[in-house]
Amino acid sequence: MNKITNQIVIETANQIGFDLVGFSKVITLEDEYFLLESWLKNNFQAGMFYMAQNNEKRRDVKKIFPEAKSVISLGVNYYKNYNFEIKDSNCGKVSRYAWGKDYHKVIAKMLKKFESTLKSIDNNFKSKSYVDTGPVMDKVWAVRSGLGWMGKHTNIINREIGSWFFIANVFCNIEFEYSKPIVDHCGSCNACIDACPTEAIVVPYVVDSNKCISYQTIENKGDISVQLKNKFDNWAFGCDICQDVCPWNHKFSKESKIEEFEPQNLYLKAEDFSKMTQEDFNIKFKDSPIKRSKLSGIRRNLSFLFD
Repeated sequence: MNKITNQIVIETANQIGFDLVGFSKVITLEDEYFLLESWLKNNFQAGMFYMAQNNEKRRDVKKIFPEAKSVISLGVNYYKNYNFEIKDSNCGKVSRYAWGKDYHKVIAKMLKKFESTLKSIDNNFKSKSYVDTGPVMDKVWAVRSGLGWMGKHTNIINREIGSWFFIANVFCNIEFEYSKPIVDHCGSCNACIDACPTEAIVVPYVVDSNKCISYQTIENKGDISVQLKNKFDNWAFGCDICQDVCPWNHKFSKESKIEEFEPQNLYLKAEDFSKMTQEDFNIKFKDSPIKRSKLSGIRRNLSFLFD
């Protein structure tokens, strides 16, 4: 029986298409749990009430997977260097992560292949994985596994590819040589804080979702506060401002090799959605993250921008 080593994991991940690989020991997240509780007490989660649920599992992943010994953190670059100009004034911008196919589906397939390959090497290998879907602190584990440091905008920044990457975490019953966390390289830079039109980054490393354009255009199921009117810079689904201005992205962004992330939905035209039926919406955005906002949500966003 072959032993699963760091090198085997890295080679397997790279062959499947993962750009970043790191390892960390499963521990109880005491400090991070305290910060999460403080964030929740300030109601910075806005309407994401699920963030206040299952927090003991976020604190201690062994309550989900008792056999967990290690975390394999994986990063998938989604950056596409596609320049375009919106000529129609009634077009809303779409966050780069949603230009292509839904990353949950794309990475889920990659994870299935990754875990089954490791299982074929060692039949005793057991794992449980998440892509931004379970009660685990994805970014915390990514930082602990050395994928990068948490920027002041709360996205993880990698020295080689910037912050344009998705995070997946595989909790497993194998021990590894663990990665060293990366030192915070934000320094005195406040570009993301200064650029946010709604002042959602209330202090470095803390985002108030109530003010965040991404939250308001994707997760919010109610009305958008009139106090935010004329502050969205034409963002209709998500927002990339804090990442667009980051010097690390200017220097180190690299083109993603994953075809599923090729641009398909670069902007949303108000006129198209005024006529669109639910069936048309379901067909057009079947494999897109945009379906999360639903037809009614996109109409609300475009109305907020242009009415």
